[in-house]
Amino acid sequence: MIGYSDHLSVRPGETISFKVSSESVASFTASLFRSYSSDPNPKGVGIFEESAEQFFPTKSFKSRKQNHYPGSYAISKNELLFPINTSFKLSINFFSTLRKNNPQTLISINNLKLFLSEESKITCEYSGKILTISKTIKIKNWYKLELDYNAQKNKIFLKQTNIQNNLVEEEVISSFNSQHLKPVNGKVFLAASQDNNSVKDYFNGKLENPKILIKNYNEAFDIFADWNFSENIPSTNIKDFSNNQNDLKIVNFATRGVTGSNWDGSQMSWKHNPNHYGAIHFHEDDIYDFEWKNDFSFNIPQNMPSGIYVMRLKCKSHEDNIPFFVCPPKNKITSSLCVIIPTFTYVVYGNHARPDYKKSWENKIKEWNAYPHNPSNYKHYGLSTYNFHSDGSGICHASHLRPLINLKVGYLTFGLSACSGLRHFQADSHLFSWLHNKNIQFDVLTDHELHQEGLGAIENYSAVMTTSHPEYHTQETLKTFHDYKDKGGNLIYLGGNGFYWKVCLHNENNKIIEIRRAEDGIRAWASEPGEYYNAFDGSYGGLWRRNGIPPQKLTGVGFSAQGQFTGSYYKRKNFDKKNKWIFKGVKEEKIGDFGFSGGGAAGYELDRTDYNLGTPENSQILASSEGHDQDYVLVPEEHLTHITTVSGEPLEKLLRADMLYFENDNGGKVFSTGSITFCGSLPYNKFNNNVSTLLQNIVNEFLK
Repeated sequence: MIGYSDHLSVRPGETISFKVSSESVASFTASLFRSYSSDPNPKGVGIFEESAEQFFPTKSFKSRKQNHYPGSYAISKNELLFPINTSFKLSINFFSTLRKNNPQTLISINNLKLFLSEESKITCEYSGKILTISKTIKIKNWYKLELDYNAQKNKIFLKQTNIQNNLVEEEVISSFNSQHLKPVNGKVFLAASQDNNSVKDYFNGKLENPKILIKNYNEAFDIFADWNFSENIPSTNIKDFSNNQNDLKIVNFATRGVTGSNWDGSQMSWKHNPNHYGAIHFHEDDIYDFEWKNDFSFNIPQNMPSGIYVMRLKCKSHEDNIPFFVCPPKNKITSSLCVIIPTFTYVVYGNHARPDYKKSWENKIKEWNAYPHNPSNYKHYGLSTYNFHSDGSGICHASHLRPLINLKVGYLTFGLSACSGLRHFQADSHLFSWLHNKNIQFDVLTDHELHQEGLGAIENYSAVMTTSHPEYHTQETLKTFHDYKDKGGNLIYLGGNGFYWKVCLHNENNKIIEIRRAEDGIRAWASEPGEYYNAFDGSYGGLWRRNGIPPQKLTGVGFSAQGQFTGSYYKRKNFDKKNKWIFKGVKEEKIGDFGFSGGGAAGYELDRTDYNLGTPENSQILASSEGHDQDYVLVPEEHLTHITTVSGEPLEKLLRADMLYFENDNGGKVFSTGSITFCGSLPYNKFNNNVSTLLQNIVNEFLK
């Protein structure tokens, strides 16, 4: 049993719907809880929730199994009908990226199908007649395929041309018995075919410029269908430029804005020369919306407090949980502090199948009664943008419209670590539990509200706080943070590697996120040359640093180093009397040499100051980390050569996190920790520790 919701965040008066697949014949129950801690570590707070049945009493629903169908393709909105006994021509360019032991369809219309055989040979099947070109195609090579059916001569011509060298590699001709001829009548499928209402034989690779010509009464050929992929690249709709206007619809978000056969490196942006980007990259494992039916819905009551909630599902011995976030009413704040939930980052990492996953992790999971499933065992659920498609290309689209296994209460990211081994939502609950323990009231908003509403969503809060890893941002969310800070807002940045990658949302469906991993950065994969610009909006992708907005301009610190999931400590460096309030009650010079994330407050991914990148001149480094393990390395964008760095400083001095404080000209205050593992130290020793004390000093001052 597993489920997901159609929204990650909702406001009072809005409705959230839950979609569940349960294979049991028994009914399942749904119960609502308010969540404070998602860490199953028995040495810490544990999973801590309070019943919210006053807003949603436990209910029972009938179980049903819901299926999902991976694989991207394009399908025509209407059926095509070729007049019988009429000559026609069909052509299409293709770029195969994966050999398979099953057919891969290029184009299919009912009883006419062009595909790559199991031997990677171009094959035509028409009214039961099969014609194959004997020359095997090469992977990652552009070809043009041309089919010519001559009705008068009852012959089929098939031609394979290598576009790379403009060489006709092979032509085959076969006679055709007109008695076996059946009309071509049906919807057009690109990159897949249909059999008894099921879609199959997905193509892995790029398709370009499919075109169909039909001979008219004057013995000349008219354009019957003409789909130009270089037009309207941000859309999932493909226009037919023939008079028939039989447009195509892309299913499962195949990748657009990719180089085609015309691309010669003279232009890197599809907006500046669309004719070089007339291709679409299809994958057999594309899946971004499971399109499950709603099992039940919940209208958020007006009196439901803003916070983190979880819908718990149970059916006999099977359980699942679906976290979501309740925001305050629009244009109203219910607390002085606002915590921004980085849902874009959660989704971009959604279903990340880590390469270091081992079955032995299950021992710790069982012992802690942690969430039992891992994306590595459910790759057919669609992986994250930190994984690869089956053809080796990087996954650049993400969505929460499917079960995200690692966005569950109790999920462990690192199963063999000595610490809790948490990241993202579960690690952020260290902060949620701390706020609850200290009785600090807070509202929650997510990236979606900031993206859609801008500064108006947060401008009235006394302080805005991030969680442990707000890495991915749209232009709109990043601008909202900058506007808030620049206009005198108080910002508390409690993470590492934040405000790092640029993403954008699709105009037709703002629940789909796109990431292009351009030059530099710690990259799970690298975008192909010429494919650094987002298809969704045409903007340059990659690091915000490469887009002229390094994190230092917002928080004073930016990504500098990364290691294994271990944590060290900060050493106090600032003893200025005017900052005495920050360290009130903190007697130690070592800060955070403990914690549930890596064993220390400064670890895994570290941010440091850099005045050349925008750290304000009046910034005060309160403390810096030291004592990191030997596996910590400098991030690629800080290297010039193997022995020189961009800043000119020795490499070993750059492997640190800086804890920073500054005030801007409008009176706004900024506190930054520069470490992903900082929040993991907050619950240590039942919240009685110097990290907890220091952060409480900051929050008290910022909320005055």
